[in-house]
Amino acid sequence: MPESPTPATYTPHVGTVFEITFTDGTLGLTLASVASSGTRAPRPDVPDLRTEPFSLLFLGPLHPVLPQRTWDLAHPVLGVLAIFLVPIGPMDGRMRYEAVFN
Repeated sequence: MPESPTPATYTPHVGTVFEITFTDGTLGLTLASVASSGTRAPRPDVPDLRTEPFSLLFLGPLHPVLPQRTWDLAHPVLGVLAIFLVPIGPMDGRMRYEAVFN
C-alpha cells in the first residue's frame, strides 16, 4: 500500500470486503464507491498536501453501528489500513460509512 493513496489505489477494489476484527468476531464492510474531489495545485510550502482529494463509501450491516473513529480495516490485497470512518446513515437496509482523504 503506497504512503499516499489515491483513488486509483482503491478503485480496483470496489465491491470487495474490508474486515474489522473485534475480540469476539469480525465485521465486514464492502467498498461501494470511490469518489474523486478533483485536484488542487501542489503547494511548495506544504509538501505533504494531498493533490487529489477523494472519498470512499463503505456499506455494512445496520447493526452494530460503528462510532466515528479510526479503524483498522484488513483487506486481502491492500493489507491492514488505518482509516477514519464516519457513519453517514442507513440506506437500502445497509449502514453507510465515509472516509475522506484530503
